[in-house]
Amino acid sequence: MSYLFSNGLNRRSMLKTMAAGAGLAGAGTLVNIVPGFAQDTFKVSMQLGWLAGNGNLGEIAADKLGYFAEEGLEFEIVPGGPNVDGVASVASGRSNLGQVSSSPSLMLARSAGIPVKCIAAGYQQHPYTYFSLKKNPIKTPQDMIGKTIGTQATGRILFRALLAKNGISEDQVELKVIGSDMAPLLTGQVDAITGWKTNVNALSILGDQRVDMSLWDAGIQLYANPFYTTDTVLNEHGDKVQAMIRAISRGWGWVRENQEEAVNYLVERLPNLDRESELKAVPLVVGYSFNEKTAENGWGTMTRENWQAQIETYENLEQFANGAPAVDDVMTLSVLESTADSRPKVG
Repeated sequence: MSYLFSNGLNRRSMLKTMAAGAGLAGAGTLVNIVPGFAQDTFKVSMQLGWLAGNGNLGEIAADKLGYFAEEGLEFEIVPGGPNVDGVASVASGRSNLGQVSSSPSLMLARSAGIPVKCIAAGYQQHPYTYFSLKKNPIKTPQDMIGKTIGTQATGRILFRALLAKNGISEDQVELKVIGSDMAPLLTGQVDAITGWKTNVNALSILGDQRVDMSLWDAGIQLYANPFYTTDTVLNEHGDKVQAMIRAISRGWGWVRENQEEAVNYLVERLPNLDRESELKAVPLVVGYSFNEKTAENGWGTMTRENWQAQIETYENLEQFANGAPAVDDVMTLSVLESTADSRPKVG
């Protein structure tokens, strides 16, 4: 995944999506928040912010192993992409569960008046990383001074946040907007480039010359792959949301203990993925999904304090056109608390 938050996310785009959804729903082509085809089965339509990949290992395993079925749920994944506003799709009711690559998407959505709320954090730390080479290493934010950093357009705000957090003036570092491949780093056009550490296939070209500096270690501590739904779904189908999280958390617990078989399920569901690359990536994915916090509080845990710190960072960078959202509007711990006994407590 490379998109950090939705482009052009606002109330107008949400309303357009709702209107389109209403028209298509009349033709019977969309899934709404209603029970599925089987009697007493509730349909879970999970909208992604990007394409499905190894960040969905747990959900795919849970579906394959029948964990959703055991909860009375039918499960489908709806892929996102560069022209898909996944948050607006969930807000309009076209899907009743969503997952985005990074937590700022949900803060920005709530600030724009879109009633979505995070219910669990898929990754405890964000894999977003600045990659450089050993011949010109960038190991700390201070090493960026006087250098040229390449990032995607959606990474500009994270770059600004990193500099502000570490007391570095923006005129001390040059930023160049690039694509998603590693060529600019290898050809010397930039001194560092951004991406996710879990994208093993793309990073393989750097070999043993790669040097990593994670956004998390640089002081910007975002959640990755957060799960969210709407206020309406929480209020009207809270028991089903709890069932979704129970099934997904069980899937991730199984993936942790059965990594090779989990990759087999992944490439069976997504045959475009390279099995050997995914086998190398799965220990990283598991490492981001489980740590000392999940050992204590279970898969998917998150804290109100972390969310508040994220909101304050974005507010200081003037990213909320309509003012900073309240933390309790952006996230809720209620689903995690109600499923505390079911979610695997491992790290």
